[in-house]
Amino acid sequence: MVGHSGRNRARNRASPFRRLRNPEWAAQKGTWRSARPSTIAAALERARARPAGNWFVLAGSRQVGNDEPFTRTIGGIEVVAWRTPDGGLHAGPGICPHLGAPLGEGAVDRGQLVCRWHGLRLTERGGPGWTPFPTHDDGVLAWVRLDSVGGERPLESPVVPRRPALRESIAEVATTAGVCEPDDIVANRLDPWHGSWFHPYSFAELSVRHAPAVDSTEEDDFFEVLVTFKVFPGVGVPVTAGFTCPEPRTVVMRILEGEGAGSVVETHATPLGTDSRGEPRTAVVEATVAHSRRRGFRAVLPAAALLRPLIRRVALRLWVDDLAYAQRRYELRSTGRFPG
Repeated sequence: MVGHSGRNRARNRASPFRRLRNPEWAAQKGTWRSARPSTIAAALERARARPAGNWFVLAGSRQVGNDEPFTRTIGGIEVVAWRTPDGGLHAGPGICPHLGAPLGEGAVDRGQLVCRWHGLRLTERGGPGWTPFPTHDDGVLAWVRLDSVGGERPLESPVVPRRPALRESIAEVATTAGVCEPDDIVANRLDPWHGSWFHPYSFAELSVRHAPAVDSTEEDDFFEVLVTFKVFPGVGVPVTAGFTCPEPRTVVMRILEGEGAGSVVETHATPLGTDSRGEPRTAVVEATVAHSRRRGFRAVLPAAALLRPLIRRVALRLWVDDLAYAQRRYELRSTGRFPG
């Protein structure tokens, strides 16, 4: 009998790569019969019913520094964020309470936010006519609580998905935005059937092993997918992935079996407000936390800074297509042409 350590050595030696059957794109088996609109709509409604406690993803943690302010509009509210010398994350309204200057164009001096119009100093405790917002930094993402936007019962902290240990992982955040609502982003992720059709450059041999019923219980409310990630022409890495929604604006994809088991990709949809035409804009903030038990992966952890741009490029390439999907969904919904 092979001992536990022997199995681990065998797993570390075994190659994760497999040769693809590689059919022509149009020769794939159609998934449209399985991708029932009612299944996707019901999963979206269950996600919308879960509490978020008025927390919104602001940015990747590394985007907010202590040398200059970071600003983003969320739900029509200008938010400015910065860090104090101890690394603490702080945020508040982005409009100066004095004469309305954009605080995001100010400066951070000795942990204080300084308005560049007249030098008003604001601290993490606030200032004249200015009250900070609650914040949370989970090590990957920076969150802000906006009670006037969420309209829910506030929670003390956001609903952060379970992740592998960050010290043993490589984490990166990619951000883009489009004309749609958070529901359209979430609905895109709750349709795993489109993967190898819409993203044939990245996915192959995709099948959905489990999809929740329309009247699913909480325990059964997940998607489980068998899919091969393409890495070279004709070569890929097969995995089993699960999809869940811990809160209304988040979809988590977790590798359950295969290479990179434990890795997560979190897709967060943050409503920004409306554009000049009155159309809603939503930011997609996607956090990838890559993890592996292979010795080779542990060996490259010190070079994480070199790998993060690659992870970000891969995520943004997928979202070129998926934003088009989400924006098309919004366009049809908003004009009453969406099927069903």
